[in-house]
Amino acid sequence: MTESVRGRPTMKDVAEAAGVALKTVSRVVNEEPGVNPATAGRVTAAIERLGYRRNESARVLRRGRTATIGLVIEDVADPFYSGLSRAVEDVALRHGSLVLSGSSGEDARRERELILAFCSRRVDGLVIVPAGTDHDYLRPELDAGIAAVFADRPGGLDADTVLCDNAGGARAGVSHLIRHGHRRIAFIGDSASIFTAGERLHGYRRALEEAGLPFDPSLVATGPAEQAGPALDRMLSDDAPPTAVFTGNGRITVAVLRTGHRPALVGFDDFELADLLVPGVTVVAQDPVRLGRTAAELLFRRLSGDHGTPERVELPTRLIPRGSGELPA
Repeated sequence: MTESVRGRPTMKDVAEAAGVALKTVSRVVNEEPGVNPATAGRVTAAIERLGYRRNESARVLRRGRTATIGLVIEDVADPFYSGLSRAVEDVALRHGSLVLSGSSGEDARRERELILAFCSRRVDGLVIVPAGTDHDYLRPELDAGIAAVFADRPGGLDADTVLCDNAGGARAGVSHLIRHGHRRIAFIGDSASIFTAGERLHGYRRALEEAGLPFDPSLVATGPAEQAGPALDRMLSDDAPPTAVFTGNGRITVAVLRTGHRPALVGFDDFELADLLVPGVTVVAQDPVRLGRTAAELLFRRLSGDHGTPERVELPTRLIPRGSGELPA
């Protein structure tokens, strides 16, 4: 039965309940040697009765760390970023740290506010999916000892960066459509000002060029996912409509599928229930879990004292048929 103690139990309360010195409780709590086993047992029993919990914040601050890291992503509701976030949390927990996270919403100013808020709370490090390209405001924080890793997109500083092969994945997806006989292939993607979207558009153009096919600007539409349906409607109403579509991310793929049109479709990013679609699609699959895990492991390597040259890691993508396979022309 837990003893009644006014307020949160302290080490002093435990010492009084166990009939020992405060220093003895400290040694037991911090797993230090030199305490008689019987005495340690009394202290442990008192801790359980009182419901005492060690002040982890004070403990880690004495070591010069807060045992927290900050994670800034685009949108916590996006399945891609939820997988990345969970991977970062898993790595952090293995290192005895917690994760503070926030969504930038592709707003560079909000990203800056989040990052500086995390720094003001003395996080040990940051994993950032950058919305902006100017990160000079981070230089004083890095000089003060905070570590930072950019994930999914490069940032505006020479820092560790973990990316996926966006251009190569898009090239493989479009080449897949070309091998299946398609010559009029549309590209519907996110804003080209976003690094990943720009790289995927580059891969699309490269696949056309390698196949000797002309680039037709009328077959390209970039912008938010809600504009994907109207863009496809416009393209399909042209005199020479596309027979296939390459979509730049999972949300745009879903938006295109909701139109009811059925050109052949390859989409960048896997998405929930893709394997249940009939007919299905082919996806260029990234691995957001591996992306988050690689970024977090690199961050904790820096926090452990590795101050080597910043690394740029590029992870591969895979072309995967979903559902019943590629849609027919």
